[in-house]
Amino acid sequence: MAESSGRVVGRDELATLKLLALDGAMDEPTKVSCADLAARLDASNQTASRRLQRLEDADFLDRDIGGDGQEVRITAAGERRLQSEYADYRRIFESDASVHLNGIVTSGMGEGRHYITLPGYMEQFIERLDYEPFAGTLNLELTEESVRKRARLGALEPVTIEGWEDDERTYGPAYCYPVSIESGDGEYEPAHVIAPERTHHGEEQLEVIAPEKLRDVLELEDGDEVIVHVSE
Repeated sequence: MAESSGRVVGRDELATLKLLALDGAMDEPTKVSCADLAARLDASNQTASRRLQRLEDADFLDRDIGGDGQEVRITAAGERRLQSEYADYRRIFESDASVHLNGIVTSGMGEGRHYITLPGYMEQFIERLDYEPFAGTLNLELTEESVRKRARLGALEPVTIEGWEDDERTYGPAYCYPVSIESGDGEYEPAHVIAPERTHHGEEQLEVIAPEKLRDVLELEDGDEVIVHVSE
């Protein structure tokens, strides 16, 4: 997986990142000794130092090197990478892999309505999701914890909506994950989280489609909190 530095973080670096997380570096700055890390990794001091440098270059780790040693802290990107690893192991060992995300209802920009109604997408929604989506999405702002947990979606098998093109432009693919939406007024399904390959949204934003307008069915307003139960 190519990171922002252009370097590739391999299994050895991920093993190092896991050890640092076990030492508490995901919660607060943690002192680390290359000699101690090398012994635990069964590697040389130079190798341990090199792995820390690669993790820092990939923006998975912040380091503060001083006269009395160094402190490290795992970044949000590093935590997301570990969450992705965790999701893979859940997929291996748990038959019922699922993810539960908490989000706050927000108003969108109206882009979802436009793209969902395009024929190249709508025909596939009807065929592959077994319903015609309402022309619009429920927009959610994920809580901080759920932003981290979102990486676990990578362990679930999505319904793929293929990219297509018309005379004017090319439209990218999107990936749909079956969900149920839980609010104070009950639980609704079927629905799907939709994750376009090309999007202006950040990791903290989530869009949900359904056969009906979820705001009306669940009586939702901006600021309301819902739980999105994602499963295969």
